[in-house]
Amino acid sequence: MNPQLEGIEEIAGTYAFDLRTSNRTLKINRFFWNMIGADWRARFVADEEGTMEAAGLTEEEKALVRARDWLGLVKYGVNFFVLEKFGRVVKKTNLEIYAIMRGETFEEFMKTRQVPEAR
Repeated sequence: MNPQLEGIEEIAGTYAFDLRTSNRTLKINRFFWNMIGADWRARFVADEEGTMEAAGLTEEEKALVRARDWLGLVKYGVNFFVLEKFGRVVKKTNLEIYAIMRGETFEEFMKTRQVPEAR
């Protein structure tokens, strides 16, 4: 284990993305990274299941994608920067995703911001 990550599991809400996680979750992270391409996005929108199958995702990974389980995906080991690309494809903003990850409605979440009227 990376000595810099020793004890990380004791910090609530912290999900380390290290080399081991990166190796284990390479296919799903690549799947989301590919959302930068218009052709891949169109393919996903037209056939989610076929696109996930073509990417070689496991059944667990497919279930997380189908459920749009944002926090589950991060806990599983999806890098948030590639997850943002998926958010755009399914028409979710970062702020909406943050609210969902916190178990709040968008309006509840926005009330916790320093500028709650900012969108």
